[in-house]
Amino acid sequence: QVQLVESGGGLVQAGGSLRLSCAVSGSVFNINVMAWYWYRQAPGKQRELVAGITGGGTTEYSDSVKGRFTISRDNAKNTVYLQMNSLKPEDTAVYYCNANTRKVVAGTTYDGNYWGQGTQVTVSS
Repeated sequence: QVQLVESGGGLVQAGGSLRLSCAVSGSVFNINVMAWYWYRQAPGKQRELVAGITGGGTTEYSDSVKGRFTISRDNAKNTVYLQMNSLKPEDTAVYYCNANTRKVVAGTTYDGNYWGQGTQVTVSS
């Protein structure tokens, strides 16, 4: 069983910073995270992609966070981070990490996709 465990959310004033973390836990032996993503969902809105990073380190960002947020990963720790700077009230949402994984066992490839439990980020004006 694979789980993604998030941490780092909280309440911050506009202009402040927060750093989110998300780590793979559980059955992690021989598992590779092919790509990581951060999504967010504000009340009454659809979940939207915020940032992504591939195994090779290629990153992508939504226009709304470009230049303010930075996604990074530590492959040795199977962990992804989202550094959020210059936060705005409109960044308030529940943030979810998502991972595409691959595991090879006895010559058979198993691909998976997992979600974190979500962490609340609230930015006050």
